[in-house]
Amino acid sequence: MAKQTDNSLNTVNLIASTTQLTGDVNSQTDIRIDGTLKGNLNTGGRLIVGESGSILGDINCRTAEIEGNIEGKIVVEGLLTLKSTSTLKGEVTTAQLMIEPGAQFNGSCQMDREAKKNAK
Repeated sequence: MAKQTDNSLNTVNLIASTTQLTGDVNSQTDIRIDGTLKGNLNTGGRLIVGESGSILGDINCRTAEIEGNIEGKIVVEGLLTLKSTSTLKGEVTTAQLMIEPGAQFNGSCQMDREAKKNAK
């Protein structure tokens, strides 16, 4: 008998660059934001904010790679990467942090190996 797989685990949600979304977003899979989100974001997967992407709100995720703009509190269970084009204003709690030269970070940072547990 053939093995059935759950394709939803490989799904990536996308908010396109021409999209503006207001409200909270909850997802168990990866999400990429190239548009604008005004609201809180919770994902059990990876968050990617593209160069044209922007989030104004609180974020909880497994890992994050930021190229665009974030304003709010962000809690990352694993690695938070701020690319050279990123701007982050707010409070960060993460297990690991990588900041490329050119990235702008204004706020506070707490390094915590159990960031996800402490987010609640």
